[in-house]
Amino acid sequence: MQSKTQTVEFINHNGDKLSAKIEFPPDQKPRAFAIFVHCFTCNKNLSAVRNISQCLATTGLAVLRFDFTGLGESEGEFVETGFSTNITDILAAASFLSEQFKPPSLIIGHSLGGTAAIFAASSIPSLEAIVTIGSPADPAHVKHLVSDCLREIEEHGETEVSIAGRKFTIGQTFLKDLIQQDIKIILKELKKAILVMHAPFDKIVGIENAKWLYKAAYHPKSFISLDDADHILSQKQHSRYAGTVIAAWATKYIPLESQKNLSSQQKVVVNLEPEDKFTTLIKAGNHYLTADEPMSVGGDDFGPAPYDLLAASLGACTAMTLRMYANRKKWKIGSVQVHLTHDKVYVEDQLASVSDATGSRKVDVIYRIIEFSADLSREQSQRLLEIADRCPVHRTLEGSVLVRTSLSEKE
Repeated sequence: MQSKTQTVEFINHNGDKLSAKIEFPPDQKPRAFAIFVHCFTCNKNLSAVRNISQCLATTGLAVLRFDFTGLGESEGEFVETGFSTNITDILAAASFLSEQFKPPSLIIGHSLGGTAAIFAASSIPSLEAIVTIGSPADPAHVKHLVSDCLREIEEHGETEVSIAGRKFTIGQTFLKDLIQQDIKIILKELKKAILVMHAPFDKIVGIENAKWLYKAAYHPKSFISLDDADHILSQKQHSRYAGTVIAAWATKYIPLESQKNLSSQQKVVVNLEPEDKFTTLIKAGNHYLTADEPMSVGGDDFGPAPYDLLAASLGACTAMTLRMYANRKKWKIGSVQVHLTHDKVYVEDQLASVSDATGSRKVDVIYRIIEFSADLSREQSQRLLEIADRCPVHRTLEGSVLVRTSLSEKE
């Protein structure tokens, strides 16, 4: 299967090649496209940008993340760029998606990238929703971050500055461009859903910016606090949380295309990227899942472990089978809970196939406890216990399962 992260390039209005990556869903069949606009001092490979993009991919969205002119792997001189250049770079990204894939429905902007995203959104008619993360309400906010260097910029035309621990060179063009933008006018005319996300203790862009953006925006609008996260969402749990919330929020505003056309509707697709430890994206039919390993064995615990998924499959099948039988018998069994635990135990049976270093043998055991909220007779309980053993997944696990594996042919 083709890697879900595809490296691409597109040309901006100055003819520079901008480097980008598209985060695809595991089945490579996105239901919509989004653009992620990184922060003023960042690039497309920032861990927070990657984590949020992956979370969106699990819901079927493909996310384009790119480097602004002169940053990361993109061509051009950053010192010669301005806030308007950022906006035109975003528009170039939108045009690229429209020409090569489909027009973007969602745009997410981090820090000043979020402010630029708002301006760009007014020129991207396909957009249904906008998300800002730690974004300034006024582009000129960036000017106070480099106030100590203003004189040097005026005298020499440029200077090296450090923002959020990152050093880069800015020039007069960028600073002059910042004060010429009026976001209030844009927000007044922008009739799109907007989600404002901000950390209350953000030391780079104060929380009052989120308040101003939310107040100036029109409904539908939402605000989500990022609690104790820092400005660049450096801790993985904060960026994953932001991505999960954005994905859930966006489904309300981005129309779902008919998923009957997906080629993988009747199969399961699993994808694990090189930069992830064990966090694995899964598409099962029309549904997206995340699997992982617990922290105790080196994972990030962003989803159930494989054996947990196996036990869950048995539990779900058991509950469904019992419900179908009870409905047919017209029995009132109330809610059904199935409690499961997987283990490996030593046995003397020489047919067991799993050996350890001592030569002793183990067999997999799943302990299953079934609970009904309704009061049942002894006869009903005994019969339901027998029916549980007849659920299809139970029969599969206790039968002979053949797994035939082959390598896919590269195109």
